[in-house]
Amino acid sequence: MSQCERTPNEPIWVPSLERIEASNLQQFIAHINIQNNHLTTYEEVHQWSLQNKKDFWLEIWQFCDVIGFKGDCIHGEGLARWQQFQPSRDTIWFPQAQLNYAENLLAYAFQAPDDIAIWFKNERGESNKLTWQTLCDQVSILQQWLIHNGVGKGDVVAGYLPHMPETVVAMLATTSIGAIWTSTSPDFGVESVVERFGQVQPKVLFCCNGYQFNGKQFNMEEKNREIVHSLTSINNTCQIDYLRQGFSEDMTNETFSDWEAILASYLPRGIRYTRIGFNDPLFVLYSSGTTGKPKCIVHSVGGTTLNHLKEHQLHCDIQPKDRVFYYTTCGWMMWNWHVSALASGATLVIFDGSPMFPNPDVLWQLADEAEVNLFGTSAKYLEALQKSNFRPGESYELSQLKTLCSTGSVLYPQQFDYVYANIKVDLHLASISGGTDICGCFVLGNPLSPVFRGECQGPGLGMDVAVFNENGSEIISQRGELVCRNSFPNQPLGFWHDNGERYHNAYWNKFENTWHQGDDVEITTNGGMLFYGRSDTTLNPGGVRIGTAEIYQQVNRIDTIKDSIAVSRHVDGDEKIVLFVQLEPKAKLDDTLADLIRSTLKRQCSPRHVPSEIYPISEIPKTKSGKLVELAVKQVLHGQEVKNKGAIANPAVLEEIIQYSHL
Repeated sequence: MSQCERTPNEPIWVPSLERIEASNLQQFIAHINIQNNHLTTYEEVHQWSLQNKKDFWLEIWQFCDVIGFKGDCIHGEGLARWQQFQPSRDTIWFPQAQLNYAENLLAYAFQAPDDIAIWFKNERGESNKLTWQTLCDQVSILQQWLIHNGVGKGDVVAGYLPHMPETVVAMLATTSIGAIWTSTSPDFGVESVVERFGQVQPKVLFCCNGYQFNGKQFNMEEKNREIVHSLTSINNTCQIDYLRQGFSEDMTNETFSDWEAILASYLPRGIRYTRIGFNDPLFVLYSSGTTGKPKCIVHSVGGTTLNHLKEHQLHCDIQPKDRVFYYTTCGWMMWNWHVSALASGATLVIFDGSPMFPNPDVLWQLADEAEVNLFGTSAKYLEALQKSNFRPGESYELSQLKTLCSTGSVLYPQQFDYVYANIKVDLHLASISGGTDICGCFVLGNPLSPVFRGECQGPGLGMDVAVFNENGSEIISQRGELVCRNSFPNQPLGFWHDNGERYHNAYWNKFENTWHQGDDVEITTNGGMLFYGRSDTTLNPGGVRIGTAEIYQQVNRIDTIKDSIAVSRHVDGDEKIVLFVQLEPKAKLDDTLADLIRSTLKRQCSPRHVPSEIYPISEIPKTKSGKLVELAVKQVLHGQEVKNKGAIANPAVLEEIIQYSHL
């Protein structure tokens, strides 16, 4: 949301009393009120969680039925490699605790082995449903195979896969023995995959022979060969015949195994879980890598498990037997977030393919068929739906849908309007924001509070989120930097093979004793949060701070414009805004359209928002997870080298921008 278009102080949705009373969060409040507390509102619970952080996280462990040995909650001594830093990180969470991630995710199998654990569908129309028992059986078999291939606690296993049931099984088998899982999606090129996996040296690689996206089939065997050849740490590779066409001869040897052959080679048995320390590594995630070599961000077993349970059960109100869908790839942290929903006894609803092929209703058809309770997607997808004039609520009943989560970029006020007018009136719309950095959220929804147009509802429980100005002072109703002033269990353990220096510089170097996330935000009088974009892409023409999201909000509404990206050009000690637009088919950037863009921004925002230059390009440059790469565009515009084009999904479009660098 922007300064251009302020939110009226009226909620767009208010939860019913019945819904509040039935929520997990209301039960959690009753649970902690037994101990002489008198909490009623979300704001009161949030404040209590900050003032009683040890008690809060102990209560989360108990309320969410975490399996494992809990021990003491926190200890006052810092980890040795962080001793050079500030006291906020000098806390070891649950130093005595022992638990296993897979054991917590598969616990519901004992209650309902014949219920559906995974409901899968792909673009080719293939579908598959795995019961909890089948899921456990396959995890047991893959666990035995991994052990046979020398994988044990602390080893790394990598997945180069679409979001599909086999990926979930491979991850659960890996984490069941205390090993570390890392993944990326098959649309990444060989160089990008090796750049990531090469840093963590996996013992085993899971991959597939191909996939389909947007009606086009992509064969993966050659890429798989190159990756295995480049990663000398790999003992064995399991390749999945996802295209159902068999393998070439050189892909069936002692270094390449077949998924179906593995399932036929072992008998399922009781899964043997290796419980490891709360602060032992579970996942390695990767930064986008658009400004250099991707950072390998290491997340802990306990922090990930505890925080995901908190976010799922208390913020998203996920309950046993709920159907949880999130459209994501294995290269985005929302994949890790999605699969953790198994720990709440929920069914994972998964789709692999383009969300708009062959038409915009593919995800909604699945949501209706699977009776999805929580639908998760990106803000860009909702914007695309709105532009296509598709109204899911007219075509599908969506009777069980109660929550819609959106993340990945700013959810504009008009997307809030679109959701309530065209998807469902009685719907908890939760605009959430966090990141790969914490494998979770700083701000998100909650089932007790109203939703205001254009706003994230508020900070997560246990997270002391604030907005700072450049001097490090807290501000309200003003734009500034998103920060977190306390320690939390899902802070990353650090970066792979880092002595702590890069980790410190990434998050703790700007403000003393405070996590700096790098988002340009504002806390509203409602207690919600407005997002303007990333701090490092903020425009500053004439000394006036402008978030790029303010421009996109207005420009992308114009019918003939499909998408846009704005950067600054340095001219004579000042900044000028340069706007690139992707046009709809048959549209042209003529004087009439350029004047419309300028007049719209001047009228809806201010003269400072009006771009000095406007140019058409064939596509908007984005990362593999769909995020705009404004920094790369700015570098090209100033004749600088883009260090890591492999992190960009469509790097060829940067060549179009070069022609404007000398203007």
